[in-house]
Amino acid sequence: MSLLEVEDLVVQFYTEDGVVRAVDELSYEIERGEKYGIVGESGAGKSVTSLSLMQLIESPGEIVSGEIRFKGQNLLDLSESELRDIRGNDIAMVFQDAETALNPVYSVGEQIAEAIRTHKDVTDEEAKEETIELLERVGIPDASARYSDYPHEFSGGMQQRAVIAMALSCDPDLLICDEPTTALDVTIEAQILELLDELASDFDTAIQLITHDLGVVAELCDRVMVLYAGQAVERAPVEELYYEPKHPYTVGLMASIPRIGDEREELTTIPGAMPDLIDVPTGCRFHPRCPYAEDVCMKREPPLMDTDEEVVADDTENTGHVASCHEYTGELANGLDYDIDVRGESQ
Repeated sequence: MSLLEVEDLVVQFYTEDGVVRAVDELSYEIERGEKYGIVGESGAGKSVTSLSLMQLIESPGEIVSGEIRFKGQNLLDLSESELRDIRGNDIAMVFQDAETALNPVYSVGEQIAEAIRTHKDVTDEEAKEETIELLERVGIPDASARYSDYPHEFSGGMQQRAVIAMALSCDPDLLICDEPTTALDVTIEAQILELLDELASDFDTAIQLITHDLGVVAELCDRVMVLYAGQAVERAPVEELYYEPKHPYTVGLMASIPRIGDEREELTTIPGAMPDLIDVPTGCRFHPRCPYAEDVCMKREPPLMDTDEEVVADDTENTGHVASCHEYTGELANGLDYDIDVRGESQ
């Protein structure tokens, strides 16, 4: 049994203009101790997916259907008090902006200690000792002295380390990281990624990493799922995705990455923009932007299929390489004749 199993998750937002289906029948699983990346453009549904796991979707949003099974238990069946026991204790989250995740009127140490006291039967002094140990563990220098410092006295990188310490304070089984290196310079970003990798191993914690940066995924993750307009278009082990992407959208993302020694005068771009989720295109949602689209792509939505052309009967259990493209249903007459490879070189 996987640690986390998401099956046919649907999340909608009700607006004056219509219903936005931000996540549409999404399925995936994460194993114990695994580092799992979710990538895609802004608006693909990455953050909504993560907030759904924690039951943090606010009005006008709603989880309409599906199951979120954690250790075999469907989280959607739990009461709010039962969910509070799981949040922070079994599933923790590192939010995108560390500065806003920390309360400016309380010291950093006290905020972490409060999380420990909430979920553990410890004294104030024991909570403080644990907090100092965690701050030291995530690389905060002179942690005992910095315990009483306020968030504005920490640099951006130190704030992110403090938020990670808070998330790990109760030794969760699953750590959700939503763009954890946003607004950090590349040196600090590398340190944070190294820290997450190290802590995941030390604490035996699974990580769900939300990012738009494929370089971050390559650095940290074991497997990756690519989202487009609320749906999974490709899932694969990270090395397979990088060296042999199977969906035209993934190929476009890979080709748009600048590389050392890149001789192109301009980066490759994906034409157009993410579709309006109130009125999504018929058939394959990517077809208006896809250079390989044919009539079938406009008429029928391709299922997620094994790229060896075998239909995935229960894709929540599949750990191989799957993609949703009519190339793998055998209905794409001209095939995917890429003129740009994943290294950004003309073929």
